[in-house]
Amino acid sequence: MSAPATGFDHKTFLQTLTQSPGVYQMLDASGSVLYVGKARNLKSRVTSYFRGSDDRGPRIRSMVRQIADIRVAVTHTEAEALLLEANLIKRHRPRYNVLLRDDKSYPYIYVSNQDYPRLGFHRGARKKGMRYFGPYPSAGAVRESLALLQKLFQVRQCEDSVFAHRSRPCLQYQIGRCTAPCVGYIAPEDYARDVEASVKFLEGKSDAVIEELMERMEAASARLDFEHAARLRDQIARLRQISEQQFVSGGEGDADVFALAQEAGTCAVEIFFVRNGQNLGNSELFPNVPEATETDEIMAAVLAQYYAEREPPARILLSHAPQGAEALEAFLAERRGGKVALAWSLRGDRARWLDMARRNAELALKTRIASQAGQTARLDALTAELGLEEPPKRMECFDISHTGGEGTVASCVVFGPEGPIKSDYRRFNIEGIEPGDDYAAMHQALSRRFARLQKGEGQEPDILFIDGGKGQVTQALNVLADLGMDHIKVVGVAKGEARKPGMESLILSGVEAPSILPAHSGALHLIQQIRDEAHRFAITGHRARRAKARKESTLEAIPGLGPKRRSALLKHFGGLRGVSRAGVEELTKVPGIHRRLAQSIYDQFHES
Repeated sequence: MSAPATGFDHKTFLQTLTQSPGVYQMLDASGSVLYVGKARNLKSRVTSYFRGSDDRGPRIRSMVRQIADIRVAVTHTEAEALLLEANLIKRHRPRYNVLLRDDKSYPYIYVSNQDYPRLGFHRGARKKGMRYFGPYPSAGAVRESLALLQKLFQVRQCEDSVFAHRSRPCLQYQIGRCTAPCVGYIAPEDYARDVEASVKFLEGKSDAVIEELMERMEAASARLDFEHAARLRDQIARLRQISEQQFVSGGEGDADVFALAQEAGTCAVEIFFVRNGQNLGNSELFPNVPEATETDEIMAAVLAQYYAEREPPARILLSHAPQGAEALEAFLAERRGGKVALAWSLRGDRARWLDMARRNAELALKTRIASQAGQTARLDALTAELGLEEPPKRMECFDISHTGGEGTVASCVVFGPEGPIKSDYRRFNIEGIEPGDDYAAMHQALSRRFARLQKGEGQEPDILFIDGGKGQVTQALNVLADLGMDHIKVVGVAKGEARKPGMESLILSGVEAPSILPAHSGALHLIQQIRDEAHRFAITGHRARRAKARKESTLEAIPGLGPKRRSALLKHFGGLRGVSRAGVEELTKVPGIHRRLAQSIYDQFHES
């Protein structure tokens, strides 16, 4: 197997991955979704990405190199995974997925409300009186399902205009795919029974349909109607083959589903979001839980903190009863401006949602525990490689980002034994240096950071990583020496040949020759993870600063154009490019821009 360049520990992750059907989302270092996929066997499918075979193609190889995390959602069947995948692709529009850009909405199957109802394809706004099932990921999926329903239950799918003007049965009757209600070949009550069977099938109640068909088959056999009994037998066989057709989307209304799992001092809370009957995906929380805390207290605390800044839906489904449920409901109702019901003893479809959330919470917990074990192993390896007396409790890494000296930003990211501590991340806008002087930029950022530390702000790191070589490390050592903090361990991470991951050399304070760790080293993987996070955080800040400077600098030079008018201009024209292309007459249409000022703005962009 080949590891992605981000340092993602796929081996540890795959050890705990389930073989159940479900959906996986591959995320990059910034948390953006790279790819959403479905699988009948999650472990087998995700493992295939890391086998390193040459037949994966450049797209897959490129994607795998960027993976920093993988999020999974376990479903009951592959059909559920298919529909959840469609919802997640629509929501995230991942770079490495095939995107249906021409589809404005997902299609449904509908059942009309006539005397002889029709099954049909629907896309767009829903009409009153109709029953809808879906959404389906594509028009082809709807048509396949309709064809299957036609074979199984022989309910009409013809247009109402055709149905109303038939004088004899059409070809569908001749080939056994319709019972010809248009010419009265089937009694209304028998046709209604077939429609109801179709509806139950679409709702995922295949077992109930099979039981009913078996009763009808036995009754036909009892009256010696063996031909009809044989048809029912074949129908039952076909239904059993596809009895796993359960849909992720079904029913109406909004709900959040919370499931809690605990083990070995670690707690995982899985949240599924159901909107308009559709599963929009899941999220995971890992609260810090004191020892011997009961589940009802944990659930109450999670709900209270989670909805403190969010509006709750009308229904919240829970794996455990929360402490002080009545007070919680009152709090949630106030947040929502309407009644909110908490429920934890569930049946039917709601129980299926909760069961799915429970399974995902258990999987998330196992993955978390394994990840913590992997993190501990990497931390132990780093401790050994650097000759430390004990594992570091706080590690900081600095990086510099700019474009040709423009918009220089330094980043400081912080990692602890359990991973990144994002609340302690900091950025420094670098000023007053020669553009492009990375040494001066690093010196300024470190001076500001550790000067604050001397004043009692923040915590002292056990290790200070610097993204750079000897020159950058020298700047760090000089700053620490000037401030009397030269006891802090400094490690430079110099890029290897052709900047390839795994070829980095470590510049250690007090050691003359650089150290090169083997590519499989757990210590190197941890260092890569910290360094990559510092780079991501720095470049994100640099891009934001550069964009802001380019947007404002030209307009700031115009006399009489203050912040409010600049903001109004940029909003009206959608950015600086739109302003630069506007004529004087167009500029005067912006509130606060009189003709003389409009002429000044125009001249600023069009002077020769």
